[in-house]
Amino acid sequence: MKGNVIDLAVAVVVGGAFGKIVTAFVDGIVMPLVSYVLPANIKWEEWVLGKFRIGAVLGAAVNFLIIALVIFLVLVKLLERVTKKKEEAPLPPTTKECPACLEQVPLKATRCKHCTSQI
Repeated sequence: MKGNVIDLAVAVVVGGAFGKIVTAFVDGIVMPLVSYVLPANIKWEEWVLGKFRIGAVLGAAVNFLIIALVIFLVLVKLLERVTKKKEEAPLPPTTKECPACLEQVPLKATRCKHCTSQI
């Protein structure tokens, strides 16, 4: 239980720091590139529709999409590759089949415990 709580706490701290990095990336690089496409006299932070601040919502949406993409690529795809490699190595057999009764017996057994025939 203690290990899971510590892992969760570390994940929250790292996630918060990563969120700040992504926010800085979006505010400093992505959205200025978007503003080059838009008219020169309008900044994306100042976009409003009535009393709604559309620019702030757009920035938050881009932040979310980048974070979701990175989490998907790192966690889902990377962990999928790691677990796939572990699944490929089959475990050695621990039992064998009795030729007389076709029951499973331990690999080191010399007699079948079901039919007592010599293996």
